[in-house]
Amino acid sequence: MASSVDPCFGVALHEFRERRGLSLRSLGQLAHRSKSHLHELEAGLKAPTVDTARHLDRVLGAGGVLARLVEAPIDHAAEAGELRARVAASDVGGDVLDRIEQGVDDLASSYPTMAPADLLPLVRRHLAYVGRLLDGRVTLAQQRRLLVAGGWLAVLRATVHIDLRQRAAAAAHLRAARDLAEHAEHGEIQAWCLETRAWDVLTQGDYRTALDLSRQAQRIAPKGSSARIQATAQEARAWARIGDVGATRRVLDRVERLTANLPVPERAEHHYRYDPAKAAAYTATTLAWAGDPGAEQVARAVLADLDPSGDGGARPRRSASARLDLGLALVAAGQPDEAVALGAQAVASGRVVPSNWWRAAELLAKVEQSGTPEAATLREACIEYAPGRQPPADSTPS
Repeated sequence: MASSVDPCFGVALHEFRERRGLSLRSLGQLAHRSKSHLHELEAGLKAPTVDTARHLDRVLGAGGVLARLVEAPIDHAAEAGELRARVAASDVGGDVLDRIEQGVDDLASSYPTMAPADLLPLVRRHLAYVGRLLDGRVTLAQQRRLLVAGGWLAVLRATVHIDLRQRAAAAAHLRAARDLAEHAEHGEIQAWCLETRAWDVLTQGDYRTALDLSRQAQRIAPKGSSARIQATAQEARAWARIGDVGATRRVLDRVERLTANLPVPERAEHHYRYDPAKAAAYTATTLAWAGDPGAEQVARAVLADLDPSGDGGARPRRSASARLDLGLALVAAGQPDEAVALGAQAVASGRVVPSNWWRAAELLAKVEQSGTPEAATLREACIEYAPGRQPPADSTPS
């Protein structure tokens, strides 16, 4: 029996089809489904069965995303609450705003563990809801809370688009987040917009622009905020990529001072709340990029803390990045064999998102330059698990 219609399924199906460059007709030929049936699924006019979702997953190489959207229960209470709020948009009560803000925190906390393609439809839906409420009659106080929520959602959406290498969409939503933050006079969101741009251009090799954006973010971020710490850490990364070890160390010292008495936040997995574990992971990355001899020791400690059992731990995306960091440090230390093993584990986990794939490619290049024959193992893993290929059945990328 078909499940209830979840609009997220149609959005996800359309995005995976577009990503493959398929028309409805051509997808229908591949999946042995009629064009009209696929149109109804994308438009939300018909609910897919679990078997149909699984079949489309296989055809599109969606890694189980579509099936999970069908199998996951729909939050009917939340949808009913949204409908009531839309009808009474002229009186947005505090309970509605509280639920919106809670939803923002939930989505930001899902970012480290949820696959970008899974998270994006949820963020889009919440952002659209906030937009509809802003179109209604609200008080100034209510408007500001909605603007702040919309700002956080827009910068999170931009970050997810970056992870998926959809840079035009990311740029558009960063502009929207900046505008919302300016209207709300919210310096921290404005700083996160700059820091997010800094990370994006850094991954594209524009290190000087990354440096400038990181410094701009620090100037406008509120004192003691997570945005200021993150932007400072981003500056250190930019110096590391430029190759200035002295400047890298000096900025890392500033990060250490900023985080010296930092408590573990209530939701440490929240993407926009800095925590001590994140500080250690950033230090490991930065030292590895700078070629600093101290990178190996820090990277080993970070990996041991994140993944003590070797199963990915509670933050599998960070664990995968930690393996790449340690691998890079080991190559520099003349230990390419262990670096190959760590790199292969990272890419095979399915947790290296498309925007971070260059880090795996960089490690591969380093181990191949070392001349170790084991480099072929890492190359094979990179080919097998490269973005766009379907991940292994027991993997849930994030």
